[in-house]
Amino acid sequence: MEKIDNLDKKILEIISNNARIPFKDVAAECGVSRAAIHQRVQRLIDMGVIVGSGYHVNPISLGYNTCTYVGITLERGNMYQSVCKEFEKISEIVECHFTTGPYTMLIKLYARDNAHLMELLNNRLQEIPGVIATETLISLKQSIKKEVPIGGLQEEKVPLMEEDWRKIKD
Repeated sequence: MEKIDNLDKKILEIISNNARIPFKDVAAECGVSRAAIHQRVQRLIDMGVIVGSGYHVNPISLGYNTCTYVGITLERGNMYQSVCKEFEKISEIVECHFTTGPYTMLIKLYARDNAHLMELLNNRLQEIPGVIATETLISLKQSIKKEVPIGGLQEEKVPLMEEDWRKIKD
């Protein structure tokens, strides 16, 4: 895998705080050209460092008032993939993790209200072959949501791109 240098980290910090910021503004803040920013961002995408972009929809605005984490215990751990395929069919499930600890899987889902949650648990999740138990935790309030820290990445040297060299020479 290619290395991430200080310029990459600075770009990541800027765009992770505002994905809609124009590249010209990122370039000005970093002291390089727009082309250099475009090349760096494309390289970070190609490397799999940047894995998506888009808008975040507020679930409450769509009527999903209950955020819930559900610990799932499977009959056998090797049933994970088949159960995960069934979970993909349930649109209210937004995350699924294969875990260690007391649960085989941990999912995050949104429900309109407690009645909807109960319907999802009793008639959808617990009916999936292999699911033997669920434990439900309702989130009362999300207090923190952020990206992983970028500034703490260990600096690794990467060769400067042609555009970066031009900036240094000028």
